[in-house]
Amino acid sequence: MNALYIILTGMLVAVSCSILGTFLVLRKMAMVGDAISHAVLPGIVLSFFITGSRDSIWMLIGAGVMGIITTLVIEWLHKKTKLQEDASIGVTFTFLFALGVLMISYFAKNIDLDQECVLYGEIAYVPLNTIAIGSLEVPKAIVMLAIVLLLITCIIFFFYKEWVITTFDAPYATSIGMSTVLWNYLLMSMVSFTTVASFESVGAILVVAFLVVPASAAYLITDSLPKTLFWAVVFGIISSVSGYYAAAALDVSISGAMAAASGFIFAVCFILHLVSKQIKRPPSLIQPEEMTK
Repeated sequence: MNALYIILTGMLVAVSCSILGTFLVLRKMAMVGDAISHAVLPGIVLSFFITGSRDSIWMLIGAGVMGIITTLVIEWLHKKTKLQEDASIGVTFTFLFALGVLMISYFAKNIDLDQECVLYGEIAYVPLNTIAIGSLEVPKAIVMLAIVLLLITCIIFFFYKEWVITTFDAPYATSIGMSTVLWNYLLMSMVSFTTVASFESVGAILVVAFLVVPASAAYLITDSLPKTLFWAVVFGIISSVSGYYAAAALDVSISGAMAAASGFIFAVCFILHLVSKQIKRPPSLIQPEEMTK
């Protein structure tokens, strides 16, 4: 049963991150998602200091606010200075993440809130922290991640048209009165919530991997948004299951194995992408010297 809980936790994180990651990749904002997943740490710490509670709802609120602040700072640095967008992202998330680590290590020395938990997590401990649902004891992380996934799925499903238009044709969306800024900040908020909900159980490293890698792999093998979403979710689930069994066989970090599994899937998709390009290559583009080889 413990193995099932661990795998289910990984799958919930993978599906949530893969759905959001698809839109991040298509909007060319994958590294912004990476930045937010690190930069929300000060928001988590400040929420704890203000409320004196590690209750998840306050952590989520703090993370959401910090995620929006991170996005604003990145855009402000990019537009108001000579910094390129990648440099703005790097400066912002490294500073905020380092600030969060310092805040934890200095102010929370005697509190069960530490940087190793945030960085690496420990998915193997998920079955130990349970809550009662009727007569059934269920890991708290699974309940929280299931709620986050349900929220994300509903927002994407009921506002699918808006997500498509603002993702693929932002100028047109603006011309018909849609606020691209609103949808952008909503996406960043969802990334923040998912990150915080996943931190304690799987850590930041796996969250970043699942935000970027499954969606990037799916993007290589299809040019349809529904198919990209589908394959990103499938790749995330496969990474979780195969990563767990690989970790069990090799006696290594479960989160690390899941992240490595997603990287292996990306490598396979990349090879298939290259092969597909060669197959579809028009004969007229083949150079004479290539024909003699």
